[in-house]
Amino acid sequence: MDIHIQASLSSSSSSSSSSSSSSSSIESTVSEPHNTYAEDRESGNFGCLHYRRRCKIRAPCCDEVFDCRHCHNEAKVICSLCDTEQDVQQYCSNCGVCFGKYFCSICRFFDDDVSKSQYHCDECGICRTGGKENFFHCKTCGCCYSKLMKDGHRCIERAMHHSCPVCFEFLFDTTKDISVLPCGHTIHLECAKEMESHFQYSCPVCSKSICDMSRLWVKLDKVIASTPMPDIYKNKKVWILCNDCGAEGEVQFHVVAHKCLDCNSYNTKQTIGRRRTASCSSTTVPEIVS
Repeated sequence: MDIHIQASLSSSSSSSSSSSSSSSSIESTVSEPHNTYAEDRESGNFGCLHYRRRCKIRAPCCDEVFDCRHCHNEAKVICSLCDTEQDVQQYCSNCGVCFGKYFCSICRFFDDDVSKSQYHCDECGICRTGGKENFFHCKTCGCCYSKLMKDGHRCIERAMHHSCPVCFEFLFDTTKDISVLPCGHTIHLECAKEMESHFQYSCPVCSKSICDMSRLWVKLDKVIASTPMPDIYKNKKVWILCNDCGAEGEVQFHVVAHKCLDCNSYNTKQTIGRRRTASCSSTTVPEIVS
């Protein structure tokens, strides 16, 4: 059963003066403007103008110490042909060689392979691949998505600003292809395929089905119909919560699976008991937050 992949995207990586892509990452979530104060910066306790922090980084590419990766990227560049050290720019000030056919002065990003159709998204704050004409920026999700999804994707606030639920790599600035699941959650495409190879067809975040499972539900109908339960269980009923539609209901117990009476899905789980209207939280089925 194939997973329906709605779109994929990737961010550009590496520049001639940086160790990785010049993109927003987890750092951006801790750099709110109201957390940066002039007196702190002047005192030297919080490093540079980019982030409020009490630490420095050592760049693996040059083994030099900087206040942050942006400070690293704003450093000088050295021409590979004439060894001239100079300010970050597209062409060498000495021999005139082009450092990269694609050059982003904001990200300090160079790449001579323009077949990737790189472009800079002002709202994302990073360079991405795939051609600007093929993507749109969703302000709710906080990321660029394929225009094929513009009228049909399900918005989840900051959907890309978290780690992949399978491999835990941060998704916003990953260079790997991304799959947007029908529920709106995001995951690496290769991780989604890995889940499929292990017969895992539910979202790791919200447990909703990640593809059309109707054919499997029909097969389960036949299996259950051909597998009657012993007399002792014929009148036994259980309360279930459907992961797909969110409905609760009391259904006939069966050892194979329990079918949602609202949407016919077997992607359900047995709950402790019927949802009560009383205030006692111990008898209430927890709400699934997607």
